[in-house]
Amino acid sequence: MRRDRTDDAAWVTLPAEGFDGAVPAFPLPAIPIYDIYWEDKRRIKEFDKDATDDLHAREIELWEDLWSKPQAAMWSKLSLKYEVAAYVRGYIESTSAESNSGLKTAALRMAAEIGLSLPGMHSLRWRFSEDELSVKRSSAPARKAATSAKARFAALSNG
Repeated sequence: MRRDRTDDAAWVTLPAEGFDGAVPAFPLPAIPIYDIYWEDKRRIKEFDKDATDDLHAREIELWEDLWSKPQAAMWSKLSLKYEVAAYVRGYIESTSAESNSGLKTAALRMAAEIGLSLPGMHSLRWRFSEDELSVKRSSAPARKAATSAKARFAALSNG
């Protein structure tokens, strides 16, 4: 039996309209950011509250966006808030100016592990439910195109 059959009962159908449940609080503490500089041959390390707050705000913004996606229905069901939070933190870090290829690769792998990429969704056997409106649109009969140049010209001049 083929394991990639989409009609197999083992596939989980996610709501196309997204997750409508309660968004859990971001479970990780803010990462403290320090401003490090030298003064009179001494290394000074000062806590930068604004930078810390900005980073945490970006994490919260991404967190809330992710929890509106269809995959969040399964994250909630499987209690994966820490895995999603780790992805948020890894993704933010991988997009910073100090990032390296290892961080970018880790973020891509985490995205697959929580079902954010198409290969990840396939390996988890998740699929989106069909949007009823798009199904109706695709089943509507197609208009017949004019076959001759004369008929096409007549359609243009009448329209």
